[in-house]
Amino acid sequence: MYNKSSLLDAHILKAGDDTEDIPDSYVIFITENDVMKGNQPIYPVERYVTIGEDKVLFGDGSYILYVNGKYRGNDEVGKLMHDFSCSNPDDMNYEALAKKARYFKQDEKGVAVMCKIMEDMRNEKEVRRDNALRMIKDGELPLEKIALYSGLSVEEVKELAAPVMA
Repeated sequence: MYNKSSLLDAHILKAGDDTEDIPDSYVIFITENDVMKGNQPIYPVERYVTIGEDKVLFGDGSYILYVNGKYRGNDEVGKLMHDFSCSNPDDMNYEALAKKARYFKQDEKGVAVMCKIMEDMRNEKEVRRDNALRMIKDGELPLEKIALYSGLSVEEVKELAAPVMA
């Protein structure tokens, strides 16, 4: 009964490998806010099999965790969430994270790397906007489809469409 996440497993297993050797997999969502609204630091998502009236933990080695990014308790999770939102590496709790933040914020090479990443993101966004604008001008697709195909939000597409449709 080893399911895990079969697409991931396909890349890990070699022909003839035993599925019992697949390592457990974790998907961790660190959310900006407490999306579950339970005022907890971490929300484990558990899957169950219903057998008659009983629910039995599926136990396939796949784990999903939602981490509340607003949480600021005095434990490891609270300290990590503080560090994730901290702009000054000197105020961080975890030195490994502070060291990387210093590299990308203060070291000449790290700043250059970060600037390149930001430039690439801006360029990608411009390409998406240009493509969406061409689709809007073409007039064949509804704005929701244009958002889907361009990777922009519906709101962004509506903003682009406003001057064209005026």
